[in-house]
Amino acid sequence: MINRNLAKILAKRYIILASLLFIAALGLVLLPEYKKNEHVTAEDLLAKVVNPERYITVDILADKTISKDPSILLIDLRTPSEYGAYTLPGAMNIPFDKILEPDFEGYLNQDQYDIVLFSNGNFKADQAWLLLTRKNYKNLHVLNGGINGWYNTILNPPKPTENMPSEAFERYNFRMAAASYFGVGNNTGESAVADEPEARKVVIPVMKKKKRKPEGGC
Repeated sequence: MINRNLAKILAKRYIILASLLFIAALGLVLLPEYKKNEHVTAEDLLAKVVNPERYITVDILADKTISKDPSILLIDLRTPSEYGAYTLPGAMNIPFDKILEPDFEGYLNQDQYDIVLFSNGNFKADQAWLLLTRKNYKNLHVLNGGINGWYNTILNPPKPTENMPSEAFERYNFRMAAASYFGVGNNTGESAVADEPEARKVVIPVMKKKKRKPEGGC
């Protein structure tokens, strides 16, 4: 019941944040300077705002990090002090208030990497995504949940209950192994399968890839 209530709360928060971002995008589109200074069309911007594929989950990011996927570039939007205290593996720091400075354009305006923007939560990363998308930068994504989501899901995963489907236990085992890989797993080596003989070894289960639905239209 607690998990369901939490899911409902998080869902409501996501809807509110998505609505605010949509309103912000609409406001930017309607600015008189919009067509003069930017290249992306109003229709394209609004379509990208409502497209859930601009988000990347912490599970997918953990999987890509463990497999050393060279195609991603992690951008930590927090302050230098927050970045210095803790950040995600391989991330570079571009504080939110500096993302539009010319010094960082070479990192953000390119088509070689999938850029993953993140902060403590979603709000600031969503704002950064909107500003950069308005400038027609490509391959931009937001880490859904940010550092907080990473901590609560990957580094401190909630254990599934017995009545949950097998997929929940597979995700839990992956997250536990990932937490150990990143050096912060619990000391018990606990697995969702109590009698698993290799539970204490840092063996990363392969995440099952979901089939993507074919995209339609432009």
